[in-house]
Amino acid sequence: MIAGILLAAGSSSRFGSNKLLHLLPDGTPIAIAAARKLKAATSMTLAVVHPDNLALADMFAAEGLTVVACPAATQGMGASLACGVRASSHAHGWIVALADMPFIQPATLMEIRSQLEQGAPLAAPVYHGQRGHPVGFASEFFEALAHLSGDQGARAIVRAHEARATLLACEDPGILADIDTTDDMARYRNLLVSQE
Repeated sequence: MIAGILLAAGSSSRFGSNKLLHLLPDGTPIAIAAARKLKAATSMTLAVVHPDNLALADMFAAEGLTVVACPAATQGMGASLACGVRASSHAHGWIVALADMPFIQPATLMEIRSQLEQGAPLAAPVYHGQRGHPVGFASEFFEALAHLSGDQGARAIVRAHEARATLLACEDPGILADIDTTDDMARYRNLLVSQE
């Protein structure tokens, strides 16, 4: 069973408002677009949110995701990821995705899942030489993931085991397209059009 973990507990400080609730041109909130794609590719999907973000939690719950309120969310992405992994400790692996990356193609997510199911310890997509998101982790990384803290996420784990990672070349610019500012929203609008 491969679990999806959607990290959605950030503060959106550079966006000026809660970017995850910002509507894409088709009317879908950014975070919900990301959640739907991850949910379609995983056996169970968790959304890790800040305990105060009740509106976002309700939206994820309505989409059928398991909502994990992370009290340590203000410590950073590592703490949020640890919360999600501990809440799905029975999984055989995890696909870790970011809620501000709604343009990843479904086929990319399915390929990462497939690699984990075939025994890859780590799997990540690569677009024109750049590694992007999401990243897949096998269950052997449970302890390392469950004890993360701070804001570095799982970067150090990936770096330490890079030689064992399956890197998937893809034609999916969405793996690099995270939305941090309103300018990013405008820049990546063409990705949404290309997926319609």
